Amino acid sequence: MTITINGIPNCDTVRKARKWLEAQELDHSFRDFKKDAPDAGEVGGWADAAGWEVLLNRRGTTFRKLDEGDKADLTREKAIALMVQHPSLIKRPVLEYGTGFLVGFKEAEWKDALC
Repeated sequence: MTITINGIPNCDTVRKARKWLEAQELDHSFRDFKKDAPDAGEVGGWADAAGWEVLLNRRGTTFRKLDEGDKADLTREKAIALMVQHPSLIKRPVLEYGTGFLVGFKEAEWKDALC
């Protein structure tokens, strides 16, 4: 099974998730959003799988720093455009495995999916 963890290397949650994968001895690759940002099609696919409301990280600094106009009247299309423009707005990590997909790190959920 191919496992890809998508995120930002200095994100505490991504670090915790990567450490967990290593402890489980699960081979995986890491994709740094800062160096290899996802395009609109990819973010749209993730939004379809998880829901754009789940995928959009409203709790982070990047969201708080957005203009009020960008934060107002969010729709799926507007949220995807913002996440493409600012990959830090994507909730991390995004885990892709086999035919599955998870957003955020919840150890029990990951264990059920991967172990």
